Amino acid sequence: MTEQTTAPAPVVRRVDSRHRYEILVDGERAGLTAYRDRDDRRVFFHTEVDEAYAGQGLAAILVEAALTDVRASGMRIVPVCPYVAKFLKKHEEFADITDPVTPEVRQWLDGQLGR
Repeated sequence: MTEQTTAPAPVVRRVDSRHRYEILVDGERAGLTAYRDRDDRRVFFHTEVDEAYAGQGLAAILVEAALTDVRASGMRIVPVCPYVAKFLKKHEEFADITDPVTPEVRQWLDGQLGR
């Protein structure tokens, strides 16, 4: 009889000091989704998964956990990040807490990021 070892499930954590959620695989950061908070809205502007972890569905796991956390905190979502916007089109369960991306939000975000 052979033993099957299963890899531990990825872990998502919010890192407020760095304004992002990270996904960890075997304790190593495999990806992140970055945000800035504006009043009661969490503005997501960038999502990435390291090349070594590509194709494993980690971005979806990460973003779903992040959006679930936003809901639990009573905040709203603004999807400037193209990946988060695409995810939201497929996951309508977050539509009730999603606000549109406006030119004003983009200008504010640019100021926050110094661009």
